[in-house]
Amino acid sequence: MRKLFILFLLTQLAFSQSKALPLEEKIYVAIDKLVANPNEESLRKLESFERSISTALDVTKNKPELLAFVILNCNKAYYQNLFGQTQKAIKSYEKAWQLFQKNKLSNYDITESCLKPLGNLYTIIGDYENAENVIKQYYFIANLENNQQQKFASILNLSNVYQYSGKHLDAVNLLEKTIASEKLSNTQKGMLWNNLGNNYLASNNNQKAATSYKISINLLKNSNENESLSNAYRNLALLNNNLQLFEQAKETFLKNKNNSSRSIAKLYYDEAFLFFQNDQIIESKNAVNRVFKTLIPSYSSSKSILPKANSLYAETTLLDAFDLQAKLFLTQNKPKKALESYALSFHIEELLQLLLVYENSKIITQIRNRNRTEKCIEIYNSLYQREKTRAKGELSEAKISHLESAFLLSEKTKSAVLKQSFFDKKNFSREEKLITEQLQNWNTTIIKEQQKSDRADISIINEAIKKQNELMLLLKSKQNKRAKTSEKDLNLADLYFKLEKENAVLVEYFMGIENVYIFTIENNSIKLSSIKTDNTNSKIVSFLDYFSDSEKIAKSISKYNTSSFLLYQTLQLPKKSNHKNLIIIPDGLLTFLPFEALITKESKTTNFAKMSYLLNDFKIGYSNSADFYLNSIPFYHKKETILGVFPLFENSNLELAFSKNELKNLQANFSGKYLDKQEASFENFKKNAENYSIIHLSTHASSGDIIEPASIRFIDQEILYSELYNLNLNPNLVVLSACETGIGKLYKSEGAMSVARGFQFAGAQNLLFSLWKVNDFTTSVLMEKFYKKVKKGNSFFESNHQAKLDFLNDETISNAKKSPYYWASFVYYGSLENQSANNNFLWISIIGCVVVFALVSLFLFIRRRRKQINYEKVPRDS
Repeated sequence: MRKLFILFLLTQLAFSQSKALPLEEKIYVAIDKLVANPNEESLRKLESFERSISTALDVTKNKPELLAFVILNCNKAYYQNLFGQTQKAIKSYEKAWQLFQKNKLSNYDITESCLKPLGNLYTIIGDYENAENVIKQYYFIANLENNQQQKFASILNLSNVYQYSGKHLDAVNLLEKTIASEKLSNTQKGMLWNNLGNNYLASNNNQKAATSYKISINLLKNSNENESLSNAYRNLALLNNNLQLFEQAKETFLKNKNNSSRSIAKLYYDEAFLFFQNDQIIESKNAVNRVFKTLIPSYSSSKSILPKANSLYAETTLLDAFDLQAKLFLTQNKPKKALESYALSFHIEELLQLLLVYENSKIITQIRNRNRTEKCIEIYNSLYQREKTRAKGELSEAKISHLESAFLLSEKTKSAVLKQSFFDKKNFSREEKLITEQLQNWNTTIIKEQQKSDRADISIINEAIKKQNELMLLLKSKQNKRAKTSEKDLNLADLYFKLEKENAVLVEYFMGIENVYIFTIENNSIKLSSIKTDNTNSKIVSFLDYFSDSEKIAKSISKYNTSSFLLYQTLQLPKKSNHKNLIIIPDGLLTFLPFEALITKESKTTNFAKMSYLLNDFKIGYSNSADFYLNSIPFYHKKETILGVFPLFENSNLELAFSKNELKNLQANFSGKYLDKQEASFENFKKNAENYSIIHLSTHASSGDIIEPASIRFIDQEILYSELYNLNLNPNLVVLSACETGIGKLYKSEGAMSVARGFQFAGAQNLLFSLWKVNDFTTSVLMEKFYKKVKKGNSFFESNHQAKLDFLNDETISNAKKSPYYWASFVYYGSLENQSANNNFLWISIIGCVVVFALVSLFLFIRRRRKQINYEKVPRDS
């Protein structure tokens, strides 16, 4: 009994001592327990401990305690990553980094313990812009401190980011320069040569890739870098389709004792892919199952080949495994099971998208979605054709549903990032909007400094990246506190109804790697056809070349006629019908195509006005997506007023002489505010842009190129398209009377990164913009004709159509100036119907008359009824 009492006292003493430990020491004790016994149970205990002290840490200003908490999160993140909890690991690293920066902590290698692994994790989930920012920040620090090891790590990791984000030339230049100029060990050189091989391979230079991998293997053979050596063997095996070489890679990989579950799963995936390439389907299927078992603890292949959607999380190796599993199903002639597998890939892709902040990262990851979408559209099309053949051509709801499903998948790839930005604007808090605006401002600072090339100040860029990172972490912390939601799928019944109501046909294109798919929606049904991408692209490029110079069409009218007609036939546009309106949703290179100028019937005439254009068959409007067409509601103002911006650029080589004509015409017909000459500054524009129903900019613009972004010029400065994002606009219409305002760096998934896109981000839903370098004189004539129609109350859609017809029929304009080059450039994106003041007044008047008529009728009815009642009350014999 006495012994038990002593034991009780000792236990109480130990417990009271642990209670008495300072918070800092408690944290380190908790960390040591995980490090001493690194398993998932220990990790859960550390996470539970962290939650128990979170309140104390929220209020403390004690720097040693805060640093201990930073170290706790770095260790927690390391093991979360090791056990395959990628998303949790990212959040833990971000928490550590945010705390370290906010409290200006020191005496801890935040680069090695936090920034390096965080940058790698960003790369893994496809958050390339964040990855690049983090890596560049610690590269800057390493360079200042002359830390060669960290400098090497940053170059290696940055080359990975460049590779995955499609900047292969940047990666090759960085790696080749580093190998040639830096003092490196054989191990370091071997790792760089492996990355160089990956980028040669991505650039379709297989020979150089194979040579690079072999050099890498020779340099790494005598090192302790088993994972790097395994990667080089693996890459060479995949390149040469060599299973024997892959076994060597696998053997080398397994020498490591602390491989993460993700790296093990990645090995199994590569093995499965190699088996598939060698037509070893059963072996490939078994390897895919090993991927699922490694990454999904609850997975059991005995129940179902495919895991349940609720067991999945944001992980790119899982994404690849489902895509491969879909291909395996197709080899077994199980197309519907393949669609199920692809559906799980789409689900993971959505989870990954929720983790991204930056626009570029979101756009790049959409490319994966498009490739998968193309495969799904083809499966749905084959199912439709197969069932149609069996039913001898008779249509049924089941068969039509295949086409509708294909169309809805195509729709999801249409300007998804732009669509999400509209949704975010509605749902973001005021603080989130402010952070997003600041993020964009710092991004502009980086781009403009980088444009200086050799004169760029690296310290300014680094400071901007640092500020961006701080804001990004803050924005993520705000978003984590609320449930993330997204837009609902397009409602096809509503789309059919609106098209019928507006007497319209809709044609949507999806440009895949192998095929261009054409969806035509007319009379409450969808048709789907396909054409080969390579052949179509060559015809598009040939046609667009006619608009690169004002004289090209005039010098070869016959060839233009033939080329245009061939493209018209290729694109399978609808024939002239009872439907007067045509909505086109372009894709890829078709984004730059003036459909109005396509020839529907060849002729030998040289009179441009008498040619058979698609313009003569339909009123044509464009949209980023069917969803935009269906759901975008144009804003309207009580009075149609214009904000006109006319820098004019007098007495300079930028002078726009006929821009003055535009100005005078608008001033004579519309009230508003007109900023000309020195008044046409960007600051003045921003101050006034929210107050007018039509915004008209008559100025210079540029489409940019692969490096330089698209921009528009005000009197005082040139503004990048992305600088327009932060404007808060709600106009009826934006008219961009300038060159190339609809042209910019093209992403198939998102469209052109153009000035027009900048205004769309700012809130403009109806836009009139140009597709090439427009002529000053003919532009002013077109604008005059356009606004005459608007003045009469016509919709913007109809006004644009009629202005072009009037231009062709105008006898004062020479035949040479009636070339499609001069009138086809301006395209209209937006609503078919106006909600202008005149239309509102008309509808209000009609409704008012109906109400008055109803009230009068009701009054007369009651009066008659009362007379009738009084008559019935009179005695019969009176």
